[in-house]
Amino acid sequence: MNYYLLTLGCQMNKSDSERISTILEDMGYQPVDDEKEADLLGVVACSVRQKAIDKVYSKIYKWNRTNDNRNLITFLTGCILPADKKKFMNLFDLVFTTNALPDFPTMLKQYGVVTPLSVPSLVLSESGRPKGNTFPSLTKIAKDNTTAMDEKDKRTIMDRLWEIKPTYHSDFEAFVPIQNGCDKFCTFCVVPYTRGREVSRSSTEILEEIRSLINREYKSITLLGQNVNSYGKDKPGKELSFARLLEEIGKIGEASGKRCWIYFTSPHPRDMKPEVIDVIARYSCLAKQIHLPLQSGDDEVLKRMNRKYTLENYRKIVHYIREKLPEATLFTDIIVGFPGETEDQFENTRKALNEFRYNMAYIAIYSPRPGTVSARWDDDIPVTIKKDRLHQLTKELEKSALLANQTLLGKTTTILVTGKDRKAEYLSGHTEGRIKIRFPSPDVSLIGHFVRVKIISVTPFSVAGEIIKVGEEEWLPSAK
Repeated sequence: MNYYLLTLGCQMNKSDSERISTILEDMGYQPVDDEKEADLLGVVACSVRQKAIDKVYSKIYKWNRTNDNRNLITFLTGCILPADKKKFMNLFDLVFTTNALPDFPTMLKQYGVVTPLSVPSLVLSESGRPKGNTFPSLTKIAKDNTTAMDEKDKRTIMDRLWEIKPTYHSDFEAFVPIQNGCDKFCTFCVVPYTRGREVSRSSTEILEEIRSLINREYKSITLLGQNVNSYGKDKPGKELSFARLLEEIGKIGEASGKRCWIYFTSPHPRDMKPEVIDVIARYSCLAKQIHLPLQSGDDEVLKRMNRKYTLENYRKIVHYIREKLPEATLFTDIIVGFPGETEDQFENTRKALNEFRYNMAYIAIYSPRPGTVSARWDDDIPVTIKKDRLHQLTKELEKSALLANQTLLGKTTTILVTGKDRKAEYLSGHTEGRIKIRFPSPDVSLIGHFVRVKIISVTPFSVAGEIIKVGEEEWLPSAK
């Protein structure tokens, strides 16, 4: 029997999908890329953007039509708002929260699914489903798992989830969750309502996974969390701080003698401490790339967003990064058209984008998400104005990105080859600072390896090079 899994949203959802794969393959299912070949169809959903939810509706309507002709089981999990979850309950066979993932095999068995490695004891109907109302309400399961537990129970459930060994979807890039949930309650964000409050994973488990990945020749490792730099705050005196965790990871990387780039996402400016930047500067394996969400360059808008920092606070962090990590690339997130955003307030964001000279910015048009505080406010910025502001910021980003990329022109740099490029007979990869580079080569055996390329042309969002050397030298602590 086969399964097909559609993963939407952020890297955390991708990490969760690797644990779903482990569970299903342990049950005897085999992954397929073509959903038409699958007996079990699943979605790891994301309520952060309406566009992702629209994709879920599109898929399930298609699958349910297919279900009229052949026996399929569909399931939904991931980062889902209660309002979205309620709507999907009547469309999917199984709907459950991510922290209920360890119980997924039991859910399938109770639903009457005969897997290659298990035969349920339930009496089945002609459709292959249980006779009678023998399956417990998934709505009740989800509610029990998210609301009827104290903090100790929550940590126990997250520990059960993290104990599932991931089936990594790549043999050279890996995502390692270190923390789940968020306590910040930004007025536009659904995460506290979909993933709950902050829970830190055991540092012992994290370090063991990092050590194992490096020993297995993984080249790129990303530490994941909704707010990674608040790691350990929920376990005061029992866990490391984020800076200390990075320090221990840096020691493992340097002692290995292997080249590996270790990233993290996403930090919150409110919790970004100088010692984190100091640690990154000390260890060559800690990648010189910082993703620091700005969201707005206006203090009043930041206040309405409940970000709890000012532009000056943010500016001090950026200045410290530039001082300690002059070679680091800087990425950010920005929202345009937040409720009440005036022209002057937008202009402050445009000025901030110009000031901080980002290498990349992910700019999004504001859209209200049910359950958030801002969803109760009047969405008073017309779509035409939102689109115009998006266009203006994109133009500013093009200027700073082009200036940054022009500094690479004519230089030779190391990149990790990550796959085929859209251009025929080309491969693509990225620098340590996650600047994407394409180069001519039909040799797919280079994917997953470091190569040296000379940069021959640049545009704001495209860099081209030519290969100089295959097979980077062994990692040295002093290497740049």
